[in-house]
Amino acid sequence: MAPPRLLSAASRPLKALFVSDAFAGVLLIVVAVLAIVAANSPLAGAYHQVFHGELGWSPLPKLHTLHAWINDAVMAVFFFVVGLEVKREMILGNLATPASRRLPVLAAAMGMAMPALVYFSIAGGEPGLARGWAIPSATDIAFAMGVIGLLGNRVPPALRLFLLTVAIVDDIGAVLIIALFYSQGLSFAWLLAAVLVVGGLVALNKAGVRQIWPFILGALLLWFCVLNSGIHATIAGVAAALTIPLRARGGYPMLENLEHALVGWNAYLVVPLFGFANAGVSLSGLGFDALLDPLPLAIGAGLVLGKQTGIFASIVAADKLGFAPRPEGASWTQIWGTAVLCGIGFTMSLFIGALAFPRHPLLVEEAKLGVLAGSLISALLGYAVLRLARGLKA
Repeated sequence: MAPPRLLSAASRPLKALFVSDAFAGVLLIVVAVLAIVAANSPLAGAYHQVFHGELGWSPLPKLHTLHAWINDAVMAVFFFVVGLEVKREMILGNLATPASRRLPVLAAAMGMAMPALVYFSIAGGEPGLARGWAIPSATDIAFAMGVIGLLGNRVPPALRLFLLTVAIVDDIGAVLIIALFYSQGLSFAWLLAAVLVVGGLVALNKAGVRQIWPFILGALLLWFCVLNSGIHATIAGVAAALTIPLRARGGYPMLENLEHALVGWNAYLVVPLFGFANAGVSLSGLGFDALLDPLPLAIGAGLVLGKQTGIFASIVAADKLGFAPRPEGASWTQIWGTAVLCGIGFTMSLFIGALAFPRHPLLVEEAKLGVLAGSLISALLGYAVLRLARGLKA
């Protein structure tokens, strides 16, 4: 084989990785590893200073560190894309009909309830830890779909679709949890202003406005109002996304075009940047026994045991009782492996962990340890089960 042809053949798997679901997940793995290395190397001081050191100047006093800008402002883009995806799925996609919603909604609900129960059973009685109950409740779409992408055709298409749909419903639940349980010091004046801005965005939608810039300006104004309201600012991203018209005047596909324009930035810049800023847990002085401390153990067990138990049991019950059939063409072993993968809680779990213990940096570090350990075990175990499940009968 000629050298150019040989080089082309050798690079083909790498090209496939870059255009598949796998790349976003692999990128998150690399980012997490780099963050942990940075936090446990001679660069640790610089790493923490860059993200947590006071900025010399900030246009918004509430965002006085780079970490705050990333978590409160940049991550609003992540939630905006989530909102666009949710709206599209609710109108045209896998959540558009009651029949299609039954199984993913049930699985997602049980997949959030069981990790919370596991968490409370381990850490609920420990002083100050109850606020962390929601940390193991979310599934990371990019990470989980990345592992699925690495498995290729070993996972039936219907099961891929099911995982994606469950993760989307899971995100809806996580957004509601953040809004209801992790808001503090509410300002009703700013809340009223936010409601008025949402009303303005809805009016733009009803008027069939075709230009995107009025919606973007409205979304920025909404974010500023929510930032000052006491509700976490990223909720503005979801609220603004839900006002984007699916079709503007003349049938212009505004929502779809906007989603396509942002999804790459979200997957390859926003989420990795968040991951690098938040996954850097310091392991100094920590042994293996640190994972057995109440907080990391509760989070890790919630992700590894609670997620798979809640989701797998709900699918079995729904199928056996005739409530909703299991994903077509999938064996019970493959369904179990997919349920295990739902225990990958990287992005949203790290995000909720920071919200749960805002004044306790040590607890945030312990939460990171539990999230990373639980997500890693879920990824490796789910991958192994699905790889071995190929060809097995139901």
